[in-house]
Amino acid sequence: MNSDAPLPTMYFLGHSTVLVETEGVRVLTDPVLLPRVASVLRRVAAPLDPSLHADVDAVCISHLHADHLDLASLRRLGTDTLLIVPEGAGELLYRKGFREIVELSPGKFHDVGRVRITATPAVHDGFRTPFGPRALALGYLVEGASTKVYFAGDTDQFDEMDDLGTLGLDVALIPVWGWGPNLGPGHLDPRGAAEATRRLRPRYAVPIHWGTLHPFGIGRWMRAHLVDPPRRYAQTVAELGLTTRVLHTEPGCRVEPG
Repeated sequence: MNSDAPLPTMYFLGHSTVLVETEGVRVLTDPVLLPRVASVLRRVAAPLDPSLHADVDAVCISHLHADHLDLASLRRLGTDTLLIVPEGAGELLYRKGFREIVELSPGKFHDVGRVRITATPAVHDGFRTPFGPRALALGYLVEGASTKVYFAGDTDQFDEMDDLGTLGLDVALIPVWGWGPNLGPGHLDPRGAAEATRRLRPRYAVPIHWGTLHPFGIGRWMRAHLVDPPRRYAQTVAELGLTTRVLHTEPGCRVEPG
């Protein structure tokens, strides 16, 4: 970690979708780009500017759940887009017509230009449907010459977070909620996300996985679940006395350090 290094260009596009641009390489995480996901969830954040997901060099998929692996969004990017996916996910994507796929397991990496993308562990169930294909769940470390960005995907805390914290992370993209009124296992709530931040020790943290998707027809009655989690996360980070700066970014907006 270089405390003087500028942040890479980043846009929080909503849910777990973040555009990270560093060393001239555009990396997109878990693309959810369209008004609906799997006919059940709808986007309640503003529509996206298509330029924010154009000319992507690589896509990192954390796991197979439909709100992270959205096939319609991937088709919007193009079937020849490089997809970096968990071990076990490749067969599904090849069957769906995608051609450039790299499977990784924790500790393995793939270089895209001058950027190294390394798979990290995650504690989350990676099934597509209860009876569908299964694969690992992952996070990713995106490293340029002077910056390290950690994308947690969907996860609970895990022991290796302390090891990631020794790397000198510049940015951690941390999930702080989900898309409904409750969280199942394998997720971080605002308190858990703050505890994970304590272990990761990044210069900056961007709360993700909030404020974007909600089951059709009930979002208006559960507005607090769409807006409160990142604020509670930032408050808990402050209460823990961490030096990490929380960069609260609304869906569709650029991540600004100041």
